[in-house]
Amino acid sequence: MIVSATVHVFSVCWTVMLKNSLMSQKPESFTCDSTSDPAPVASTSSSACVPGVAGLGFTLLLSLVVGCSPRDRALGQGWIDVTATLDPATTPVYQGDAPMKFDFLKDMRKGDKLTLSVYSLGAHSGTHIDAPMHFVAAGAAIDQVALDPLIGAARVIDIPDSVQAIDAAELNRHDWKGAKRVLFRTRSTLRGWMDSSLFHRDFAYVAPDAAQLLADAGVVLVGVDYISAEQFGAPAPRTHQILLGRGIPIVEGLDLRPVQAGDYDLIVLPIKVRGHEGAPARAILRKRTHQEPA
Repeated sequence: MIVSATVHVFSVCWTVMLKNSLMSQKPESFTCDSTSDPAPVASTSSSACVPGVAGLGFTLLLSLVVGCSPRDRALGQGWIDVTATLDPATTPVYQGDAPMKFDFLKDMRKGDKLTLSVYSLGAHSGTHIDAPMHFVAAGAAIDQVALDPLIGAARVIDIPDSVQAIDAAELNRHDWKGAKRVLFRTRSTLRGWMDSSLFHRDFAYVAPDAAQLLADAGVVLVGVDYISAEQFGAPAPRTHQILLGRGIPIVEGLDLRPVQAGDYDLIVLPIKVRGHEGAPARAILRKRTHQEPA
């Protein structure tokens, strides 16, 4: 699927806009009514934490496609951008997927009265979310994926550079049990592969037996730092089928270079495209310093 959108491009980086948005929030907009918890965790009760999350989510969606350099990733209030910047010159594209192309229809730098752009890219470009529909015939489309799995506590797990297959044995070498959202920081991060246009086939992947453990343990979201969670050339997409078959969204293409292993708050929101199997997303993390509901 090719996603094509025409948008106005402003001269100020959207990530700076996100930083300003966060910095301008009153402290109470990031806290629940009766606690000292500063994290904007999704809630269905009253209005706790809603203003901060709503405003931040809106800005995240606006800032999806245009990113800033790694040094600009500290977003205020401790938030860290872990989204891969979309750039045809530096963003890897999975073998056989649609290429990225960004053009200016009008450009003030060339004398036009405004700047206007057109984007063409695959649904699984850069940092993106796979919805169940990707490998489950009757699975939910990306616009039907619930927000709860996309917002909340997440654990970043460091996988050694020497490991390509994150199988059950490798998974159990790490402290993952009890985490609701698990993000794998692998050789792809260590080698900067989400910032390299060359597609690498030997990326680290989640093996089916590890996917089964995660699903059976009640994990609600799985994230990886390259553009697929599945082994390249796998005879069958079992990892996707296991996770998506249980309604667990998969975040692929995270750029986890700015963070280390540990517990974080996660917000990752996809473009809301009706009736399709995935979409690019903006992802941010904030270090958790105290225990709270996931």
